[in-house]
Amino acid sequence: MQPVLSANAAEQHTGYYAALDLGTNSCRLVIAEPTPSSFHVVETFSRITRLGEDIIHGNMLTKPAIRRTIAALKVCSAIIDAYSPIVQMRFVATAACRRALNCTEFEKTVERNTGLQMEVISSKEEARLAVVGCMPLLNRMIKRALVFDIGGGSTEISLARITESGRTFIEGFVSLPYGVVTISEAFPGKDMTTLAYNTIVERTQKILQEFEEKYHITEAIRNQEIQIIGTSGTVTVLGAVHLNLSRYNRAAVDGIAMSNTEINKVITRIKNMGHEGRCRHSCIGKQKADLTIAGCTIIEALTSFWPIAEITIADRGIREGILLDMIHHQKHNYFSRDGKRHRPFRKGYQHARRKSGSH
Repeated sequence: MQPVLSANAAEQHTGYYAALDLGTNSCRLVIAEPTPSSFHVVETFSRITRLGEDIIHGNMLTKPAIRRTIAALKVCSAIIDAYSPIVQMRFVATAACRRALNCTEFEKTVERNTGLQMEVISSKEEARLAVVGCMPLLNRMIKRALVFDIGGGSTEISLARITESGRTFIEGFVSLPYGVVTISEAFPGKDMTTLAYNTIVERTQKILQEFEEKYHITEAIRNQEIQIIGTSGTVTVLGAVHLNLSRYNRAAVDGIAMSNTEINKVITRIKNMGHEGRCRHSCIGKQKADLTIAGCTIIEALTSFWPIAEITIADRGIREGILLDMIHHQKHNYFSRDGKRHRPFRKGYQHARRKSGSH
């Protein structure tokens, strides 16, 4: 059913935009409309599908994982139809699809069953979108940011800079070839052993060393030239547990800053809960109990490798980056060279996009 707008709202309405992020662990959709400075979210949908379940064994998407994901994407398709016509839309898939040998078959199955055309993006594009999505949280007095996005199958760490003209560009990035799903499956069990936990921390820091040698991030952090921003389910869980929320509240978590000491205390607290305690916790639950510990290994690797004083918690990322990208380009490309307006397009009539390489 088409959303109903008041007369005043209809007069100001400039159209809806849709962004979908299909990750290794979850499927997330957002529908928004532009505002003078950003966008206003009108509908969201999120479901844990674990598309990348067991992908470390054979690099194949499993039939149960595909079925769960198709079911979630059908819901997304229905929501998109309800807000049709959509001005612009982009549906991206990340690490699990980059890795899967049967990804092309999966994409065809998705389009056949839902009408959605997925775009498998590179780790570099994934990092860029996460940076764009988090930039509204950047302190404008600081011109550089280190943004880390802990996904299900990979982790992107980006060093970004804001130019004097306000443009954002990525100086460099590194992609860890693992995320919370692949870590938890590599070390199965209700609780990670200390050895397993430390193994991931040490492996992560070895990868970070080359990144550090190239960009001298330690010195810049000590000089307070870089703001650290973290985005992922694990990061927002840390924020929620720190705030002692009885239930998760995005408005309370998004944008808060946690000191290094606070982060270490919360990680210790989450470890001490044990698996059953994490399952019972209202902001973690059964679906995130194992994933949260896996994510903590990466956060601890970062905070012990670099002299990080605080981390800004972001409940935003790829979807918001997609929206900001589209809205920015639409504003600049709204009129064609002959002065005529570009027409909004519906699902199935998207501008053709070339798939990014699997990096």
